[in-house]
Amino acid sequence: WTVEWPKKGVLMLKTRVITALVLLAVLLALLFFNSFPAFALVIAIFFAAACWESFRLFGSRHPVIGAAIWTLVFGFIAVSFKTPFFDTGTLFGLCVALWLIRLIPSLAIGLPPLDGFGNRLLSGIYGIAILGCFVAILALFAKHSALYLFSVMAIVWIADIGAYFSGRAIGKHKLAPSISPGKSWEGAIGGWLAVLLSAAGTTMVPALTDTFPAKLHATWGWPGFLGGMSALVAASIVGDLFESQLKRRTGVKDSSNLLPGHGGVLDRIDGLIPALPLA
Repeated sequence: WTVEWPKKGVLMLKTRVITALVLLAVLLALLFFNSFPAFALVIAIFFAAACWESFRLFGSRHPVIGAAIWTLVFGFIAVSFKTPFFDTGTLFGLCVALWLIRLIPSLAIGLPPLDGFGNRLLSGIYGIAILGCFVAILALFAKHSALYLFSVMAIVWIADIGAYFSGRAIGKHKLAPSISPGKSWEGAIGGWLAVLLSAAGTTMVPALTDTFPAKLHATWGWPGFLGGMSALVAASIVGDLFESQLKRRTGVKDSSNLLPGHGGVLDRIDGLIPALPLA
C-alpha cells in the first residue's frame, strides 16, 4: 500500500492537471474567439451538466428530464436576454436574495429530508441560483468583455487556491467541521488576502483597467473595493460549503465523474454560483 499510494497520487494529480488545462484552454478560446452563439452553446452544455448533477444530489428520480427542462429555460434566456424585454438585474437580485434568505441559513439549520416537500422546494431554489450564475456568465461576456468576465471568475479561483495552501500550511481552526472538515478559518483568511493583493495589483496595471477589480476601485474607491472583494470571497466560500453539505447528505464525494480528476461540474463552479450574480 505504501508503494502503490504515491503512484496513485501522482496519477491523480496528472489527471487533474490535464483536465484543468483542457478546461482552461476551452474557456480562453471561447472568451477571445468572441462569438456569442458559440459561447452560449458551450455554456448551455455545462449548464445542463450542472443541473443534472444538482437533481441527483437532491435525490430526483428523473434528473435528465429536470436538467432538460432547465436547459430549455436557459436557452430561451440566452436568445432573449439581449432584448429590452428581459431584465437580468432582476434575476441577479433574486439570486442574491435567495442565498441570503434560504441557502446560507441552510448551513446553520441543516437540509430537509430527501423525501420531503422542503427538499423539492430547496432543489428549485438552488436551480434558480445555478441559472442566475450561468446567465451572469453570458451577461458579463456580452455586456462587458471577455477580460471582465475572466477577472470575476479569477477572484473565486484565487480565493480557492489561497485558501487551500493557507489551510494546508497553518490551518488549525475548523470553518465548518460538520460540513467540510478540511476547511479552516486560516485558509479562508488566506484566500481573502490573496484576492485582495492580486486584485489590488490589477488597479495599478494600465492594461487591466477593464477588469472587475479595477472598475470597482475606479467607481467606489478603496472602501468600496475592499467591501466588494470581501463580499465576493465570502460568497464563494458559502457556495462551496453549500455544495459540500449537499454531497455529505447524499453520501458522495463528488457531484459526478464528468471531469476526470475534478469530479463534476458543480464541484468546479460551486463558488461561482453565488459570486457571479452578486458581481
